[in-house]
Amino acid sequence: MAKSFILITGRTTKQGRTIHLGKQAKDYIDEVSALEMNPADMEALQVKEGDRVRLRTDHGSSVVRCKKGTVPPGLLFIAYGQFVNALVGPDTQGTGMPNTKGIEVEVEKDDSG
Repeated sequence: MAKSFILITGRTTKQGRTIHLGKQAKDYIDEVSALEMNPADMEALQVKEGDRVRLRTDHGSSVVRCKKGTVPPGLLFIAYGQFVNALVGPDTQGTGMPNTKGIEVEVEKDDSG
C-alpha cells in the first residue's frame, strides 16, 4: 500500500566526492539512488534497508533503494540525480529552476525485481 510523504532533495558530500568518476559510476549511482527514510516510516511501509521502493509524483516515477536516515517522520531525502529528475515537474514559477524541495510523493515497496 502506498503512503504519502514530502521529498527533500539536495547534494551530499559523498555525491560530491564521486562525481569525478562520472555519473554512470557505481559509487555515484549508489549515492543518488539511495532514499533516506525515518526508521518508523520504513516500518510502516514494511521495508528494510536496501529494499527497493517506487516513488510517484504527478510528473513521473522512480525506483530507488531505501536506507535508514535521520529525517523526521513524513519526510524523505534523496540526492540530486537522474532518479529525482523523473519526479520533478517542468514549472519553474519564473525562476528558471524547477521546484526540488517539498515534493509530494507516494511511496510503496517495489517487488518487481
